[in-house]
Amino acid sequence: MGVFAKRSMAKTRRRRRDLDQIASDIASPRHLELYKETKDVEDLPGLGQHYCIPCAKWFDTETNLTSHKKGKPHRRQLKQLKDGAFTHKEANAASGLGVDNGPVKPKMDMEIDMA
Repeated sequence: MGVFAKRSMAKTRRRRRDLDQIASDIASPRHLELYKETKDVEDLPGLGQHYCIPCAKWFDTETNLTSHKKGKPHRRQLKQLKDGAFTHKEANAASGLGVDNGPVKPKMDMEIDMA
């Protein structure tokens, strides 16, 4: 039979930049320049000339970049960046850690007939 997941054992996915890092790239051009300086130009597609900032992807040609910007994955990434990342306060509220409504009082719904 063989190993079914042989390809996944030999090859791992490429690591993408996180949304907070991409948001920092958009907010500060210096942050983006520092990231680009860490990459060797010879190793990048198209010698590092065509870069999509919201998706953090390099492209070979300008036509590939423009067709990427018209596509659905690019639009999804823009939507995620527009929504923003969750804060610790929001995460704690979602799990119920930050909410304290006080002690629970028992309800007194007893009817008494005075006949």
